[in-house]
Amino acid sequence: MPKLSKLLQPIQPQKNLRQPIYFLSFTILFVTLFDCTMSYITPLLLVERGFSITLMGIIVGVSSFAGAIFDLILCKIAPNANYRRIFLAMFAASFIYPLILWSAKSIWIFLLAMAIWGIYYDLLNFGIFNFIGRYTQKEENANNFGITQVFKALANVIAPIVVGFAVVAYVDWKSFALGWIFLAIGLLFFISLILLMKRQKVPEMKNYLKPKTISFEVHLWKKIGRLILPVLLLTFFLYLIEAFFWTLMPIYAESSGLKVLAGLFLTAYTLPALFVGWLIGSITRKFGKKRTGYLGLFIGSIVLSTFSLINGPYLIALIIFVASFFIAFSLPSINSAYADYISETPEVEKEIESLEDFFTNLGFILGPITAGFLADSFSIPTAFTFLGLAGTLLAIILFNITPRSISIKLNNHEIDHIKG
Repeated sequence: MPKLSKLLQPIQPQKNLRQPIYFLSFTILFVTLFDCTMSYITPLLLVERGFSITLMGIIVGVSSFAGAIFDLILCKIAPNANYRRIFLAMFAASFIYPLILWSAKSIWIFLLAMAIWGIYYDLLNFGIFNFIGRYTQKEENANNFGITQVFKALANVIAPIVVGFAVVAYVDWKSFALGWIFLAIGLLFFISLILLMKRQKVPEMKNYLKPKTISFEVHLWKKIGRLILPVLLLTFFLYLIEAFFWTLMPIYAESSGLKVLAGLFLTAYTLPALFVGWLIGSITRKFGKKRTGYLGLFIGSIVLSTFSLINGPYLIALIIFVASFFIAFSLPSINSAYADYISETPEVEKEIESLEDFFTNLGFILGPITAGFLADSFSIPTAFTFLGLAGTLLAIILFNITPRSISIKLNNHEIDHIKG
């Protein structure tokens, strides 16, 4: 029987996991194509069913509220879950979501659908962090997150265009069928990833951590949250921006007169990440991960704040593209910082992942609600101008409050509690 201290040691990260990373990335590509399809049609479907933009934003925000609650529950019930179980649970929830959304007639069924949406999106993020944080070297984290972002970005570019052709006058069965096809292909790539990992005999991290009490879990969240708060705030705002675009752009685009090219604005928003993902490793090595993230947000937000001053759909698309190009540097930079924290302190892997996901959900909760309120109160272009001004201010604050180095250190009592 091996000693517990041996079992608690993290795996030795593989020097060459390039092939599995690409299989993971293709899985993410098709799951994201599915999610983008659902993200595009959900606001349109809610508005078609008679909900105002404000109420639509509140309903969509419920998905992330459910996800935020699920974050804490997952740490409690599955402290040692690996990427395989996480992804399989994600696929199960993903297949169910369109069924409930399509059949929804009342607000309560819509809210149930949103809760399932929030859970499967959380599981996707957990699975990605679990795989990269456990199986790759620390110095490769930025590159690997950059690669996965490229595939996510490719899905974000393709989906609005494809769905824009499918949704010409209203949402119908073709959009849902399209989403299921994407999801089924993603499942095939994921099964291939599992088989590849077994064939290469990549060792797993053996945590054997005992489930934590709710009070101790909250203690860890508070301690870790204070240490990495600047990083968490950037995560929150990046997903607030994401929520603004995916909530308002389908409605704005459908009213722009572009017809089947209504996905142009979302394509302009998502396309830059396709290029940035390949550059992020070299950029972060030169400027640092946190500073790269803050600087990208600062420049991109300044450009975005001019949104309400621009006229003409193609010029607006250009402004969106330029703003998104700089903002796209932020997400893989900050995600690689989380992966570093996981590599340095694997005992609290789930807590770090949960905090990241909680602030992701917070952005997706407040994003649709704020976007809907500002759009109804002013206009959609003005809502994006406010968003740009807020991002500029936040970047300045983060530059000033973030320590040069952030490390998570547990005391002996905490380690004993975790290891049992």
